[in-house]
Amino acid sequence: MTSNWAQLTVDARDPARLARWWAEALGYRIVDERPDAVEIRQSADRLPGIVFVAVADDKQARNRLHLDLRPSDQEAEVERLVDMGARHVDVGRGERTGQTMLADPEGNEFRVLPAD
Repeated sequence: MTSNWAQLTVDARDPARLARWWAEALGYRIVDERPDAVEIRQSADRLPGIVFVAVADDKQARNRLHLDLRPSDQEAEVERLVDMGARHVDVGRGERTGQTMLADPEGNEFRVLPAD
């Protein structure tokens, strides 16, 4: 028996704001919005989704899980994401060759990889 990946859940101080940020970053859309949780997906019928849930505390430590994005133009995508509110971060591992580590507006780290 195996399982299908349905969603990734992200804690957020402001789920609606962070969900909208990631929806714009990924070209996703909001498929469900409640006061304490917002889900985004590529389309309503396509999994997996990313669900942003309300928490009272700020992020305290480095993520144990992060997304890796692989755009067709890494430099342009990093610039776009930074213009949207992402920031460059150092997670103490040094930059791997050709990879850029960023954080979203609430401090969640993610990497932007070079094109294949």
